[in-house]
Amino acid sequence: MFLLAGLNNGSSFNVKCDPERAVALREEFDEVTPGYHMNKVHWNTVRMDGRLPDSLLQELIDHSYELVLKSLPKKVQAEIRRQ
Repeated sequence: MFLLAGLNNGSSFNVKCDPERAVALREEFDEVTPGYHMNKVHWNTVRMDGRLPDSLLQELIDHSYELVLKSLPKKVQAEIRRQ
């Protein structure tokens, strides 16, 4: 799992993040907070209120995806990358 988003509320999402980067993002952006109902070390909640650029939102999602992908066995990684 690399992203969580509510079905009824599209104003925020949770993404996995490198712990050091998670802290830096929280310090830099008010819209990034410790993951709601998640492990606060590894997850951030990101509010989509129009203040963060779409490129940053995409970067955060991609970063989360790559972290999860890297945690999988090499064979599974290869299968996913082929798709």
